[in-house]
Amino acid sequence: MSTPPKDPNRKRITLTKLHEMRALGEPIVMITAYDHPSALVVEEAGVDVVLVGDSAANTVLGYADTVPVTVEELLMLTRAVRRGLRAPLLVGDLPFGSYEASDAQAIETAHRFVKEAGCDAIKLEGGGTSAERARAIVRAGVPVMGHVGLTPQTATMLGGYRAQGRTAARARAVLDDALALQEAGCFSIVFEAIPAAVTDAIMPYMEIPIIGIGAGASTDGQVLVLHDLLTINDGFQPKFAKRFAAVKDEMRRGVDAYAEEVRSRTFPAPEHTYNIAPEELERFRSELPSMPRSHVG
Repeated sequence: MSTPPKDPNRKRITLTKLHEMRALGEPIVMITAYDHPSALVVEEAGVDVVLVGDSAANTVLGYADTVPVTVEELLMLTRAVRRGLRAPLLVGDLPFGSYEASDAQAIETAHRFVKEAGCDAIKLEGGGTSAERARAIVRAGVPVMGHVGLTPQTATMLGGYRAQGRTAARARAVLDDALALQEAGCFSIVFEAIPAAVTDAIMPYMEIPIIGIGAGASTDGQVLVLHDLLTINDGFQPKFAKRFAAVKDEMRRGVDAYAEEVRSRTFPAPEHTYNIAPEELERFRSELPSMPRSHVG
């Protein structure tokens, strides 16, 4: 049974609204999108926050990981998503190498995502120096979402794509990073691949909306990659990525059926073609030039 679209007249989601949802215990729904058609789908589904993540690198651009994606590539994708959204808060991911060098670099990149792509906020990964960059970006007038735990841009330094906070020392590091980002002025933080019990212990220290991805159920909301939850890509699937649909299978069935009908000449059928008035067709035929001699049977 299909689900009807959510209220098309709902108000835009703001930072204030997200904090209200947290205070009222209303779960925040966040999802990624990377193009205009996907943006239309998540808009109609009534999600609260849309992230154009650097996960676009390996999800839609064919890179092996998130590191190679450029600012220009993400700006192009973000502009497409912006054109398909009305109500959700739009967050743009700052890619690796676009904010780490200095506060000035971070501010310049953040401003581009707002001015050129229409973002409501940006996201950056990690604590430590990233908290300093977050503080500078916030002071420059751009809302910032933080990201702790598994941070894909620096996964190699973390020992690969694996859960973080599984020792007391690492759990404390996650807490310290989260507190630093909160103190720096982030309006929200993503907790990724953290043991649920660690998240449970950290949540009382958090005063801003926390969005989980593989971090348990006690966060204020959840985020998943669109292509993971719809199984558009059927490669590596993280433990936390539940499959809610099998879109790639449907796409393949559709293309298989199309190819078969083309090869069997059953497509296009008469209902897929255009008509011409008989008298116009006759006039056209009467004006055809003579066939070249080599084509005469």
